[in-house]
Amino acid sequence: MYDIISIGDATIDTVVTISDASLACKLDKSECLLQLRYGDKLPVDAIAQKVAGNAANNAIGCARMGKRAAFFTILGSDNTGKIIADELRQNGVDQALVAFDKKNGTNASTVVHYKGDRTILVYHAPRKYKLPRLPKSDWLYYTSVGEGHEKMNKQIITHVKKTGAKLGYNPGTYQFLAGKKAVQAVCAVTHVLFVNIQEAARIVGKKKDVKAYHRALHRLGAKIIVITDGPNGSYVYDGQTHWKMGIYDKIPVVERTGAGDSFAVGFITSLMDGREIPDAMLFGSMNSSNVIMHIGPQDGLLTPRGQKKFVRKWGKIHAQAF
Repeated sequence: MYDIISIGDATIDTVVTISDASLACKLDKSECLLQLRYGDKLPVDAIAQKVAGNAANNAIGCARMGKRAAFFTILGSDNTGKIIADELRQNGVDQALVAFDKKNGTNASTVVHYKGDRTILVYHAPRKYKLPRLPKSDWLYYTSVGEGHEKMNKQIITHVKKTGAKLGYNPGTYQFLAGKKAVQAVCAVTHVLFVNIQEAARIVGKKKDVKAYHRALHRLGAKIIVITDGPNGSYVYDGQTHWKMGIYDKIPVVERTGAGDSFAVGFITSLMDGREIPDAMLFGSMNSSNVIMHIGPQDGLLTPRGQKKFVRKWGKIHAQAF
């Protein structure tokens, strides 16, 4: 019996830090373009390779919090796949559900890090997604996969209905590309939905405020709605109360990859421990804040001891009903 089974792709991120670029932003500063000189050779300030992928981040983050975590993913039978498997093993993630594809390689991403934020170029290897028979778990966490995952959507829906496992759902790029109806079908059996405010609009259409997004997503069936909005913080709705929380605005931001994944880890593991939503938001924000002080999505994932050290250094922020 597991506390949580994470489902999704894993990858190797090559993180490239540059300073020789420029930003072109519209007046509202919500849509900025990173401009690189076409055909040029640009200097790189630093480079690092990190195990990543939304589901891998979740599995490792939950294991670091002392949870019995398993991971269903498909890796290539190559050196990169072995590196990912070794990282999972070292972090205490059960690999009984990890599969290896002898035909196609392992996923890869290039993260262009510029002035504290990042642009990610994502490659998903072709896969034939099919869930194995899943053992019992209190939670599932379903997130970014590649094309051809629609059958797995149906399997997850069936599994949740049959077993009563609580589903955390954070749809990725290809899940959105599969269409609004496909995402909404999974939302109908979701316990906690994690999206940013732009993704919320893709699921239910553009709304005038966060409360409207909350209500529209809740009507689809998700019991708890978590919407993140970058420097504006996070917003949570459980069908009764709308909560909002700011961010730790004094921390030094190094690189933002994995901020949303780490928030989800802190939030879900808090619910597992019986905490209420305001505290779950706090521990989500703590985890996210610690991650963005490091390069890559996993180096800063907190342990229970790390949570205590974080509070001693940075204090607590508080959620408010609105």
